[in-house]
Amino acid sequence: MQQVRISIPPELTEDVLAVLDGDPAVSALAVLRGASVLPVGDLVLVDVAREGTNAILEALVDLGVPQVGTIHVEPVATWMSRAGLDAERRTPGSSADAVVWADVTQRAYEESELNWTYLSFMVMATLLASIAIVLDSQILVIGAMVLGPEFVAVAALGLAVVRRRRTLFTTAARTLVVGFLVAIGITTVLALVARALGWVVVGDLTGSRPGTGFIYTPDKWSFIVAVVAAAAGVLSLTSARVGGLSGVFISLTTIPAAGNVALGLAFGVGEEIGGSALQLVLNVTGMVVAGALTLAVQQRLWSRVPMQRRDVDRRP
Repeated sequence: MQQVRISIPPELTEDVLAVLDGDPAVSALAVLRGASVLPVGDLVLVDVAREGTNAILEALVDLGVPQVGTIHVEPVATWMSRAGLDAERRTPGSSADAVVWADVTQRAYEESELNWTYLSFMVMATLLASIAIVLDSQILVIGAMVLGPEFVAVAALGLAVVRRRRTLFTTAARTLVVGFLVAIGITTVLALVARALGWVVVGDLTGSRPGTGFIYTPDKWSFIVAVVAAAAGVLSLTSARVGGLSGVFISLTTIPAAGNVALGLAFGVGEEIGGSALQLVLNVTGMVVAGALTLAVQQRLWSRVPMQRRDVDRRP
């Protein structure tokens, strides 16, 4: 169940109510006349089955509500309502499968923004990955994977392709490129300091590393894992079930590859640089392709819901 709060000028209220009143996905509707101060006008509160949210939001956008007012959408964690249960039963599809595109797009924009917080997490994750490589510690590699903030930005590239959002694509691509360059650059400088102090020697990179050797030896499985993990991650982001995201983060070797590139640069080990850079490219490419295909399938499936809703409306 989703709750939609709409602040609009009074001249639009009746048009908005015409969209909402009688819609099978709506379980509760309230109008507070004159309650909105900015913009000056009315406040409309509506509870909507998650499956029917997209159609209602599209109708509100067609009315021009975002241009003169605001639309606020948030999930309802717990609710008790017979009308709500009936609305979910009437609305085609499953709540867990429904994709609220406005919510997904908003999150993609927010988490793909290039800011100090994103860069800080990228640097710390890459630095932790480089320490994991020196110590040949799989536990630290997993920690670096979980800490890395790059997944949503990569998923945003696929979303931008499917939803044709050029600005989102440019923003996410810039965030990824700058994030990896800054993280690798700072980690390289710190690796040079560690080398000068004698804390790390070239043998730590070129010696036997059974726990972390996969980072610089990409193969067909690297791409396959990236595809499967990205598809699972996108499903977690777009559905009501997000429990699988931690497993996705642990499956991807983008941050460890960046950490190994930094060490390779600091010690001049070309094999480490080339193998890890290829690993990074394979992971990002697989994630973008899988994410775009997953979103395209979801968009295709949910594009049929409005037609199914019309069929529901015609039932006696």
